[in-house]
Amino acid sequence: MQIRADDLSDIRVQDLLALHFHAMRASSPPASCHVLDLTALKHPDITVWTAWDGDVLLGIGALKRLDAESGEVKSMRTDPAHLGKGVGAALLEHIITTARANGHRQLLLETGNTEEFAAATALYRKRGFIECPPFGDYQASDFNRFMRLDI
Repeated sequence: MQIRADDLSDIRVQDLLALHFHAMRASSPPASCHVLDLTALKHPDITVWTAWDGDVLLGIGALKRLDAESGEVKSMRTDPAHLGKGVGAALLEHIITTARANGHRQLLLETGNTEEFAAATALYRKRGFIECPPFGDYQASDFNRFMRLDI
């Protein structure tokens, strides 16, 4: 598996992001859905990585710089054909390593707390993320949870 920074120009990446966007919109209440579209992911404070096996796209993940010491994990999605292969774990580890190298002291994330998000939540907990209060402009709801990893 090769993980590389991505400029979001490849149609395969755009298609996976579209799948992610629509899945999040379909499974999340509008007021609690914070998924980023392709345009938002091109913001200068966001770095996107893709995981590949040769020319086969496996997954995507992003890091949003919040401030000098904090980053937010965004847009984590494994292609459905490659679930259970460690793609999400590899991307998350890459994001953590990069955040640490960039001087971040913590990573934050917001995710859902329904069954659709159970695998992602398990991945984050396995890597050491713990529950935390809402951060930034997020508001707590019955739908979402907030997690933090000190690095």
